[in-house]
Amino acid sequence: MSNATAAFLNTSAAESNVVPPHRLIPYMSDEALAVVMPVFAYWVYSIAFHFIMKAEIPFFEKYRIHTLEEMATKNKVSLYEVLRMVLVQQTLQTILGIMVLPSEEPTAFNHQFMLQMYEENLHRYLAPILAFGQSDIADVAVQCLAYAAYWILVPASQFFVAMFVLDTHQYFLHRLFHQNKFLYKHVHSHHHRLYVTYAFGALYNHPLEGFLLDSVGATLAFSVSGMSPRMGLVFFTFASLKTVDDHCGYAFPWDPLQFFFGNNVVYHDIHHQQFGIKTNYSQPFFMCWDKWLGTLVSDEAVQQYEERRAKSRSAVKSN
Repeated sequence: MSNATAAFLNTSAAESNVVPPHRLIPYMSDEALAVVMPVFAYWVYSIAFHFIMKAEIPFFEKYRIHTLEEMATKNKVSLYEVLRMVLVQQTLQTILGIMVLPSEEPTAFNHQFMLQMYEENLHRYLAPILAFGQSDIADVAVQCLAYAAYWILVPASQFFVAMFVLDTHQYFLHRLFHQNKFLYKHVHSHHHRLYVTYAFGALYNHPLEGFLLDSVGATLAFSVSGMSPRMGLVFFTFASLKTVDDHCGYAFPWDPLQFFFGNNVVYHDIHHQQFGIKTNYSQPFFMCWDKWLGTLVSDEAVQQYEERRAKSRSAVKSN
């Protein structure tokens, strides 16, 4: 029996390998921070975009997708109503987060102990291969692999799984909201009162939709991926920032959330237009479900959309 396995089976040995939990913020657990941080990120990022929108700074204006006139005439809901509904959704989101996220454990396994476990497992699984090499070189290789697996590969895999689960959940529910006339009329049409999207409108939904689409979806992604509360903090905050960016109304070529994701502000803006309302259901990360199930907007429609955007940019430059 390996030393690491014995440590798990022997209570006294296991207790020697646990430490008090390390918090990112001294007076707030990672679990509480995972609930608070996405809300904080939403407001900070949205306020920044709101300032850019209201200031009409020439440098940024050339990247605006729609004009302020379009926003004033085509949107069917006031900023006050948008913010009111956002607060309702974030209240429900916070309540669900408190209910679902586990309470902070009084102790946690020492990272060094967990790395030892990874090394033990790698030695066992790779024994036939390691037998052909020098023992000291093999030990170093296993240590490097264990470190990479523990700190990079496993968290990255969990993050990707969470992204895919959230995308899957939101695609099928979002599509259902469009295909079912009752659900669209009484629930999802609230979000589409914003023909011209802007950052604050990212979370403007009917409370039922906000709860099912965003809050339940994020909770499901967290649970299925098996990520830790700290990784959940990163994932929830990233998803919040991505959602705001997808509604910001500016197509910035240097924005990493737009540059690295084909499912971005332009992709989602097409969905908010009359010609694209039955396409581009995927959100917030990938385009795969739209591609696989034939709901990706046509190339011809995208070309026409880009031509209209080019004319709009030319008009801004001439002014």
